[in-house]
Amino acid sequence: MIKILKNAELSLSLKLMLLITVLGSVYGFSRDSLTGAVFLSSGLMMSVIHLICNAYRLSRLKAMSIDVGRILHGDEDVNFNAYTEGETAILECELSKMTIMLREQQQNLKNDKVYLADSLADISHQLRTPLTSLNLINSLLSRPDCTEEKRRELMIEMRGLLGRIDWLITALLNMSKLDAGTVKFRQETISMKDFLSKATMPIQIPMELREQKLIIEADGEFSGDIHWTCEAVGNIIKNCMEHTPDGGRITVIGNDNPLYTEIVITDTGCGISKEDLPHIFERFYKGKDSGDSSYGIGLALARKIVTSQNGTLKAFDPPGGGAGFEMRFYKGTI
Repeated sequence: MIKILKNAELSLSLKLMLLITVLGSVYGFSRDSLTGAVFLSSGLMMSVIHLICNAYRLSRLKAMSIDVGRILHGDEDVNFNAYTEGETAILECELSKMTIMLREQQQNLKNDKVYLADSLADISHQLRTPLTSLNLINSLLSRPDCTEEKRRELMIEMRGLLGRIDWLITALLNMSKLDAGTVKFRQETISMKDFLSKATMPIQIPMELREQKLIIEADGEFSGDIHWTCEAVGNIIKNCMEHTPDGGRITVIGNDNPLYTEIVITDTGCGISKEDLPHIFERFYKGKDSGDSSYGIGLALARKIVTSQNGTLKAFDPPGGGAGFEMRFYKGTI
């Protein structure tokens, strides 16, 4: 009872009811004894009922607060469905929503921790391989019997490994920016021919060294972030180049229509196996035909760039063999 009276709202309402009871009783006894007794008994009865009802309501709220504390301490077996009357029902509905949100956030945090741990393990593995090779080359260069010709070969190999590490770190940084949502894509419009020429420029010299032929067919315009999309297209062509034999051919076709802008890239390489096809856009996934220079991040980065611009990227098997990639940027919400 003392705990109940410590509640300011309940104490005030009880005082008002008692005041009304006293005033009514005084007025009733001034008329006659029966009227005064009726006023007094009715007032006291209503005050007692008021106390009992509020005591029950406060006990339910106390139980609910205990359940909230259990949730905050990680108990997942709490259910608020028992609170079905009046004000507690409204509060129960809101607490149920809060509980669902907290559980989802907790699960997401667990998934993020697992994903972060796996990503760090993959990144350390990807960096360890070229670093191990660099340490080996360094030890060979320090040997006194290393000839000048061998030294030049090792230096060329070292530059290649350093370039691979630089590309990997840059790709990982770009991927982290996209994951964090800090990239603001710009909307620019240029001709499709100019865009594809810009996107394929960094890969043209390596293709010439492999005696591979690059065919570009362009029509219409491209609208989107030129810098980021060039990186996506370049990563796909680089992947095609690495899986196409010397003297092969890579074809890039770009066109534009009222619904979407489409870029289709095909090669005459070994193609994509059925086992790898569902997974080639997964981060750090390496197919069975991947070489030692593959990190399994270029295609994942390309898809992330495309999907972040209201687009889609999928792989397919062209009728004539090889691998094919279809990139679409939709002009409306899909």
